Amino acid sequence: MASVTGRNLAICIIALINFVFVFGTGAEFVRFISFRAIYHNITGGPPLCRDSVSWSEALRDSSVLRAAAVDLGLLALFAAQHSLLAWDPVKRACLSVLGVLNRTAYCAATALALQVLMRCWQPVTGAPCLWSVSTAPWSAWFPLLCFTLHFLCWAVICSILLIFDYPELLGIKQVYYECLGLGDPLSLKSPRAQRLFSHLRHPVCVELCVVLWLLPSLPLDRLLLAAGLTAYLALAHSLDTQDCDYLSVQLASKLHLFSLPPEGSVEANSHKQD
Repeated sequence: MASVTGRNLAICIIALINFVFVFGTGAEFVRFISFRAIYHNITGGPPLCRDSVSWSEALRDSSVLRAAAVDLGLLALFAAQHSLLAWDPVKRACLSVLGVLNRTAYCAATALALQVLMRCWQPVTGAPCLWSVSTAPWSAWFPLLCFTLHFLCWAVICSILLIFDYPELLGIKQVYYECLGLGDPLSLKSPRAQRLFSHLRHPVCVELCVVLWLLPSLPLDRLLLAAGLTAYLALAHSLDTQDCDYLSVQLASKLHLFSLPPEGSVEANSHKQD
């Protein structure tokens, strides 16, 4: 019994440490994707790009090509890591070795890959911007609009993750159920929910695309980041008609619950009719 208790305590500590690491990485990713780019424009920091040079000249610049190659390599590294661990043979092998900590390890590897991407990312400052809002009054108002929409998108993303069983996505729920002897929490969901989860593990595509593309200025390195992550998100989803039907039924059920009057008002109406 002592060994079992010690094992449960160990996996709980690992899951909690992983949660802190993943949560901190997520907060840093928000800063990397949104606030740094918009804050740069508001405070008038050093230029993100050189609009004085042409694209033909910029694409012959070795520093531009070197920085772009590093950024593309970082995106490829993240996509390869994320896809390899989600590949069924690798997933089964990791599950046989890690057991209940499999999802925890997957999230930790993803967070580590994001850390490498953010810390090694190379700004491409020697090429022109694809667009840049620099004329008054839009130079003041458009960054504020971007900040507002980014804030709303991140709020929606957090809400969706909570609705989509955030503890299960991070591997915390698996450890909790293991300690209580309840088995795998995903196996307790309905078959249609399990099917949906296998096809849609990133339910934040539209919102993330907004924060990737909606910026006051779009330099070349941001174009590479936005295009790479957008393409990966599009390819990672495999929703079909059965999944869409299931989502439609669930949405209709939730809307029906919200449309029902409170219990007190129902009783009051019944008394009025009597």
